[in-house]
Amino acid sequence: MKYVTIINEQRYEIEIDNDGSVTINGELRDVDFLNLGGSLFSVITENKSLEAVIDDDEGKIAVMMSGRLFETQVLDERAMLLMQRRGGGSVGSGEVHAPMPGLVVAVSVEHDQPVAKGDTVVILESMKMQNELKSPIDGVVRAIHAEPGQAVDKNDLLVEVRPPVAAE
Repeated sequence: MKYVTIINEQRYEIEIDNDGSVTINGELRDVDFLNLGGSLFSVITENKSLEAVIDDDEGKIAVMMSGRLFETQVLDERAMLLMQRRGGGSVGSGEVHAPMPGLVVAVSVEHDQPVAKGDTVVILESMKMQNELKSPIDGVVRAIHAEPGQAVDKNDLLVEVRPPVAAE
């Protein structure tokens, strides 16, 4: 089965054969993947052993590995074809949600502060790891719904970023 995912604006084509072999962007990779229970997985590749927390929420996938958080969507061949026929993916909303339950360590922005796509807006601690949550778009911080020391649940809205108003 073929899949497509985009991580940090980089597109990856992934093919998983019936024998379990994995090809990424045409390159055969040696990957051993094991569910350790719930959302915790063991990944062994290139003689490295990694633990990953993978959370799938209605097609939005959050992967926390080596202290870094990656958010993506994985599309199979049919879903990718439908999206292309409709004119591509949609622009991000500017909302930053908690990808998993945790404790807000820091809020790195203030109300009305301009931010660029990829700027850290919140640091969230979850499963003893700190994760930098980033602005999904260029814009201005319009609302902050979290504060340091606050416990949050998965999908809680933390920060809202709105696109900048165009000059007239």
